[in-house]
Amino acid sequence: MALTHWGFIYTAAGSAAGGDVHVVDTGTCRTVLVGVEKPDQGLDAARRLVDEGAQLIELCGGFGPVWAGRIIEAIDGAVPVGTVGYGPEAVDQVHAIFS
Repeated sequence: MALTHWGFIYTAAGSAAGGDVHVVDTGTCRTVLVGVEKPDQGLDAARRLVDEGAQLIELCGGFGPVWAGRIIEAIDGAVPVGTVGYGPEAVDQVHAIFS
């Protein structure tokens, strides 16, 4: 099966309560980008993505493993959920951005 529809959920200050949604459609693959203010809002965003036919979901590094697990539970493992991770070489830079 080819990947034709997936979603990426990211955290961004100032995002709309229901999520800021942007779609990139190449004609063969639909990518839905959903910005949320806080990780807990990612639960509903993930459910919507699954309901709309997403085959997989990726999460920005702002979610971390705990929220990734909660999202997997919220969608009952319906699709694979992946996360962005940063290696040790990026720890100081990432900390500077978010502190």
